[in-house]
Amino acid sequence: MKRQKLKMLATNKYTGVNKDDPIRFYNLPFIGSMYRKRIERCLYELSGGERILEIGFGSGVTFLNLNEMYKEIYGVDLTANIELITETFKELKIQTFLKNGNVLNLPYQDGYFDSVLLISILEHLKTESLIPAFREIYRVLKPNGQIVYGVPVDKKIMNYAFRLLGSNIKEHHFSDQKQIVAAAKMLFKEVAISNMCVWPFGKLYEIGHFIKREVA
Repeated sequence: MKRQKLKMLATNKYTGVNKDDPIRFYNLPFIGSMYRKRIERCLYELSGGERILEIGFGSGVTFLNLNEMYKEIYGVDLTANIELITETFKELKIQTFLKNGNVLNLPYQDGYFDSVLLISILEHLKTESLIPAFREIYRVLKPNGQIVYGVPVDKKIMNYAFRLLGSNIKEHHFSDQKQIVAAAKMLFKEVAISNMCVWPFGKLYEIGHFIKREVA
C-alpha cells in the first residue's frame, strides 16, 4: 500500500470522546506529530478489502482513511459513545458499524473480517489476557486475513514525558512490546515488525503485521 497521511477532522469535531482519549494530544508540538505518525505507520500496513474491524477506535480518528481502503468499517470499543460517533461520520456520508465491547469477547461471527486493526490497545491488557485476545482476533478473521497493531516501546524517557503531561503510563500499560509480539507469534504468521524511530530517542513505537495462518 502507498504510505498515506492521516486525514483528520478539526479536533473539536470529534464527538463521544472520553477524558482519556489521546485526541487532546494531536495538536501539541512534537508529541502531536508522533501520535499522527504512529497511525500512519499502521495504515501503511493495511491491505484494504471488504471489511475492517478496528478494536479500540476511540474517537474514530482513522475512519477518514479507512473509508478509502475498505467497503465497510466496523469498530468495537469499551467506552466510546456509539451514537454520537456514528452520527458524526454519517454527516460525512461515511457509514460505520460500531459497538461497545471487549477484545476478549468480540461480538462477531467467525471469519468475517479481512483486517483487524489495534492502535495502542494491546499494551493495556494484562499479559495473561494477550493469548485469549489474539485467539478472538484469529477467530473473526477470514483465512489469510491480517492483523495490524501498534504498541509503544517501553522506555523510561517516554514514561517520564507522559508524567510531564500529567499521565502515569505505568498505571495503564501492563504488557510491553516483547510480550505482545511473542503472543502474536503463537497464533499468527509474521509479515513484518517495524519501528517508528524518533531522533534522539530511538525506537518509540512498534508496528506488528501478521496474517492468519491455516491449521494443517
